Amino acid sequence: MVNLIGTYECKADIKGRLMMPSPVKKQLGAVLQEGFVLKRAVFQPCLELYPLSEWNILMQKVNKLNRFVKKNNDFIRRFTAGVKVVELDASGRLLIPKDLHSFAGISKEVVLSSAVNIIEVWDKKRYEKAIDDAAVDFAELAEDVMGGDNIMDDELS
Repeated sequence: MVNLIGTYECKADIKGRLMMPSPVKKQLGAVLQEGFVLKRAVFQPCLELYPLSEWNILMQKVNKLNRFVKKNNDFIRRFTAGVKVVELDASGRLLIPKDLHSFAGISKEVVLSSAVNIIEVWDKKRYEKAIDDAAVDFAELAEDVMGGDNIMDDELS
């Protein structure tokens, strides 16, 4: 399992390519050659970059859903809408397809933010707004999520 750390700023060129920061490439190491899946985020106006191995793990879970249940079928369709397989080019750049570029409102300044096993790709202004908006409620959210009700003590050790 990939475990990514850090938030990095970079720039997108006129064609929608962004140079993958060196610390990110180092953390991704062996999975760089496998490629990635880029998709729209479910809850935020950003993109999610999955190493292909992480995407495959997620798809194993999704594939267990009964497609004859309408809400499952609708979920799968919407979750995978706009999904693209992407790779770094020879110069270490990632091309963000135009439809995903538009969805995330990406301008020239981009933030790559690690989210455990994936990387969120944000327009810098949208990222800063999302962080600022969430700051007010973060203490309560941290208590709700990590305060003990949702995680068993023996799972943490």
